Amino acid sequence: MNIIILGAGAIGSVYGARLSRQHTVTLIGGKAHVDAINRDGLVMQGLLSDTLHLPASTTVDAIEPGTLILLTAKANTNAAAVAPIVDKLPEGVTIVCVQNGLYAQNVVKDLVGDRAVVLRAITQVGGILVRPGVVDNTVKGYTLLEAHERAGAIAELLTEAGLDGRIVPDIEREDWRKVIFNCVINPTTSLLRSEVGSIVDPRLNTLKRQIVDECLAVASADGVVFEEDFLVLIDKVFASSRTIASMQQDLMKGRKTEIDYMNGAVADLGQKFGIPTPVNAAMATMIRYLEAKG
Repeated sequence: MNIIILGAGAIGSVYGARLSRQHTVTLIGGKAHVDAINRDGLVMQGLLSDTLHLPASTTVDAIEPGTLILLTAKANTNAAAVAPIVDKLPEGVTIVCVQNGLYAQNVVKDLVGDRAVVLRAITQVGGILVRPGVVDNTVKGYTLLEAHERAGAIAELLTEAGLDGRIVPDIEREDWRKVIFNCVINPTTSLLRSEVGSIVDPRLNTLKRQIVDECLAVASADGVVFEEDFLVLIDKVFASSRTIASMQQDLMKGRKTEIDYMNGAVADLGQKFGIPTPVNAAMATMIRYLEAKG
């Protein structure tokens, strides 16, 4: 299959590298990353150790019918990433949004209309951009895919590539689950300038509980109800994590974060439903302040 990785940073490069062993993959990314790949190949470290010579470009020149596009760009760049390809979309294209962020796929659906099928995916695969052209595949993980008539074939090719594609009947529930984790971990560890694993510090429990409770109230109003204890889950899953949250990496590099699709999105929906979300709103305000400082 022809596959385009649109927004090939750390995660996109991991997907592209693994899929390239059985499919024709083109990476679309930032200039520094693309230049390094074209010069030295895509150097993979960690769980996938290899140097791969894949076609890479900063723009999409053409799209063949039936192409699978994996959108792995930051959610806040969806419009900039997708708008240039809309008029180039032929028949049979599927765009899978493999991203963080609550309802980030809606921006893509609005832009694309009926020109392509747009599906939501949630990844638990881990990757770090060590430097342009060099990516560390830190977590093998899995990929949750929205149920659709095309989803079976996509899940199969992901699994064959070691990306463990799993079709889920209620992607909205999984979208909310991921955003609740992100609302706690990303801004908190970014503001503290700490590793992800620091989120299990019991001194943070009150803050974590307030963020989670607001998220659960808004999710319930949005039709998604959870029974599990997210504080227990967060402490169990992330206790040993020595990575740096993607939001903190963005702030360190002077880039805009995805806060508008995390705590900001929860606060906006809370306002829509008449549910107070002062803690999530405050977290979003502080991250936006740091963004503005550069």
